Amino acid sequence: MSWDVRALDLLQAGPPTPLIEFPVAVPGVRLLLKDESAQPTGSLRHRHARALFRQAVLDGLLGEGTTVVEATGGNAAVAQAWYARRLGLPYIVVMPGARSEERARPVEELGGECRFVTPPVAIYDAARKVEGHFLDQFGRAAEHDLAGELFAQVRPDWVVVGASTGATSAALGRWRREHQADGPSTDPTVGLTDEPAGGHADADRHAGGPRVAVADPENSAYFPGWTLDVPDYATGMPSRIEGVGRPRMEPGFRADLVDLVVPVPDAASVAAARHIREVTGLPVGGSSGTALWAALELAERMPGGGTVVSVLGDAHERHLATYHDDGWAAAKGLDVRAHQERLRRLSPADG
Repeated sequence: MSWDVRALDLLQAGPPTPLIEFPVAVPGVRLLLKDESAQPTGSLRHRHARALFRQAVLDGLLGEGTTVVEATGGNAAVAQAWYARRLGLPYIVVMPGARSEERARPVEELGGECRFVTPPVAIYDAARKVEGHFLDQFGRAAEHDLAGELFAQVRPDWVVVGASTGATSAALGRWRREHQADGPSTDPTVGLTDEPAGGHADADRHAGGPRVAVADPENSAYFPGWTLDVPDYATGMPSRIEGVGRPRMEPGFRADLVDLVVPVPDAASVAAARHIREVTGLPVGGSSGTALWAALELAERMPGGGTVVSVLGDAHERHLATYHDDGWAAAKGLDVRAHQERLRRLSPADG
């Protein structure tokens, strides 16, 4: 058996991640969390990494002994290091800033090498100079298998995700386009109202569904770029919510495959992450909170009821020292109290 055939066999998808019923106090609305923290490396980035590795093997860019290179940090680096070890390939990741043991340890425990570069924007040029194959998760954002797996489990009216590379929302939107005979609705607000959900039905609620909403944190380019239809929109400012939001519209983000982009205040993201932990016990990151807040906003505006799936991006103990810590939030100027009150009203933890 050749190396590439063996590699593709090792890159087969694992078992589906579970759906968690989540409380929502909106008549007729069911809210589910797609729990990507159940992935072997604990995050949605596991799917991204698998897709990048598969595409690189299929394109002949990865072979036996090839060094895999990436410029990233956090969950993406851990997932890629996991797959590199599975394939027996050297892995080097260029991370932004000064060396951090917290960021380096999970990668190095998987056999990867971490190189830290300042200023942070220099990581991409530094990665391109390393001999090997540069995965380039933003430039080569590969659509992964979340859509097929999710829609085999449930057929919701809305799926809510955050966006970083844009690959997840693109994969969901492309699946809908390819599998729905009537295609996406031309009006992204079909089935929504500015008023909280009531008892009347909307005959067009399922037109073109399941629909895709992107939850976008502060400073990110996706909401203004999508709203203004400016594909190269840039804010030039980093997101404070790890894993979602970008200072520019990335090539992998397909605005034409997204039905709605919902801006979410950073304090609301933090409050919602804490609410998820209160309900499920999972120490999720801020990106999961961003998606949940947007999902609850959609739920409030679905007059005929329906099903909403919010993608839970990750869950790690390290988040307890940040998003779930009052001192950290205060240092960032994030007042979560008003948002917590709204969450308890819309999603009572006692069900």
